[in-house]
Formats: sequence, C-alpha cells, structure tokens
Amino acid sequence: MRVSGARSLGIWAVTIFCVAIFLAAAPLPQEHAAPTSNSEIVLTLDPAQSRVHYSVESTLHTVHGTFALKSGTVHFDPQTGKAGGEIIVYAPSGESGNNSRDKRMHKEILETAKYPEVIFRPTQIEGKVSQSGPSDIKLGGVFSIHGSDHDVSAQVHAELTGDHWSGTSKFEIPYVKWGIKDPSNFLLRVKPVVNVELEMSGGVKATN
Repeated sequence: MRVSGARSLGIWAVTIFCVAIFLAAAPLPQEHAAPTSNSEIVLTLDPAQSRVHYSVESTLHTVHGTFALKSGTVHFDPQTGKAGGEIIVYAPSGESGNNSRDKRMHKEILETAKYPEVIFRPTQIEGKVSQSGPSDIKLGGVFSIHGSDHDVSAQVHAELTGDHWSGTSKFEIPYVKWGIKDPSNFLLRVKPVVNVELEMSGGVKATN
C-alpha cells in the first residue's frame, strides 16, 4: 500500500501507526502476576471505541478528518520489548466532511477500492510498561500503505485499568517524502506533512 494525498495519507499513516502504538504500549493488568521472560501481553483493539483523527494545513484552510479501525491484536514481551501482531485501518472509512474532497481522496489519491487496508506491524517497544496505571513508551514497527512499507516509531501514552487499556498518541506523517501524491495546485498549497492523533481502547491479558 502506498500513501496518496495529503489528508488521506496522513490519516492512514496516523491511523495505522497510532493504533499499533497504543496496543503495544498497554500495561499489564494488576490481577496478573509479574510476567516471566516467557510471558507475553496480548492487547486487542475495540474498533467501536477507537478512532484516528487527522489534519493537514493548506493556504486556504486546515482540513480535519477521521478514519475507522477495522481490527487489531498486538502481543509483546514486557521483559525484552519484542512485539508482533498487526493493527488494521479501514481506508474506505476516511472522511473529512466534504463529499467532493473525500471522493477525490478515495478515487485518485488513496485508491481505496484497490488498497482497502492500511496496516501497522509493531516489532519493538522501548521503555518500561507498567503493570497498572500510565506508561509512556516508544513503539517501532513497519507501516504498510498503498503498496509500500515504511519503518516508523512514535511516542505513546497508555493506561491500564484491570483488563482494559486506553491510549493516545500524536505524530506527523511526511506523506510527500514517502512518495505520496501532493494535492497542491497553482491556487492551493498543501503542507507536505499530516498531523495525526490516535484514540485507542481495548482489552488486555497475559499469557504464559
């Protein structure tokens, strides 16, 4: 998959990237004993309680929009930080409140009929994951969009309460640098970076 279009690209990248960030960052529930070197924490995403927000600036105005998460499961070893799994964003769900703009985004930029999914696959987390309460970590992995893979890393804030986790993350996606189509023209100049904010929520459990 590959990025096409300022707003849409940022959204996906954000979406996917952010989703994985929160999932891999969630702390271990209090009800579980401290994990051994062979234990893993499994985080699941609740699409109904999660959302990707994006914004991109231009010479005329700032465009705001959202993307929905399709599914997500991330597992990681709190001792080594090694992570796996995948977070999937449903590309056709992207919308900015303007029908003509969204139609162009899906048809000409993101080509969502051909590339309906944006996927983030976490590989490593850096920082201490608390067994309860808040944690601030750095998540790294591979972001796949519109036929291309990109190595990414981002800061994530997550908090665990019982068997539930929630998290947030903000970051920028340099879509033009990634080879995504620049929607600018001689009348409108669009910033080559998309701002993304993720709101994630789901369940967590420990396995031996």
